[in-house]
Amino acid sequence: MFAVSEREYSLAFETSGDLGGVALGRGDRILATRLLSGPRRHAVEFLATIAALCGDHSVEPNAVRNIYVSIGPGSFTGLRIGMTVARLLAFAHGARIAAVPTLEAIAQNAAAIEQPPKRLVVMLDAKRSHVYAATFELHDGVYRALCDPAEVEPLSCRESNDRATAYMGKGATLYREALRAAGGVILPETLSAPNVDTVYRIGLQRACRGLFVEPRKLVPLYVRLPEAEEKWRKRHESSGRAREDATGVDS
Repeated sequence: MFAVSEREYSLAFETSGDLGGVALGRGDRILATRLLSGPRRHAVEFLATIAALCGDHSVEPNAVRNIYVSIGPGSFTGLRIGMTVARLLAFAHGARIAAVPTLEAIAQNAAAIEQPPKRLVVMLDAKRSHVYAATFELHDGVYRALCDPAEVEPLSCRESNDRATAYMGKGATLYREALRAAGGVILPETLSAPNVDTVYRIGLQRACRGLFVEPRKLVPLYVRLPEAEEKWRKRHESSGRAREDATGVDS
């Protein structure tokens, strides 16, 4: 086990969703959190929000020893911003980084309801009639992932004849009628957003287990390639096939 000192300052970043947020804590105490002023304000406000939060508590950047960062799936732009700042702090001041899967952070929202389901499927809208999804099971008040996130068709997530399974997240809200028709239980939409406080707590748990990520190896959990990269690959694959057809030689 790795000990995180009660005197160590830590920051948590949640930038995978529309409304980003930052939490500042010391050991296992969250001192304060701050959300961005509106949806998709990551590029404009994120650095200023970190500076203001740390400034309110007289915390210098080099005093932050741990960064807990949400890694997706989620907003491509938001994830890149959150991870870039985490890497900068790690390289500049030696902060350690713990990566927090976004679906795991969302799943923990369900643990706070009166009768949390034993099994839970978290779904985010992946567009193209697909969702990003992962299945979780409740153990001692904490949801544990049973699989890695995957891009799938919504109804393929359905757990047949299992009334203990519930569905949550923006993907579940979007496809709730189809899931309900198939017998699914949909949790309230108010539980769908990742919470930066939860990112802090999960990140702390990972830090205490020594599960840190080297800054150069910190990458977003996109599941699917960003659209721009998909188009770039398709364009170059098409160009390569065209050259092969023209020359008869494998390029």
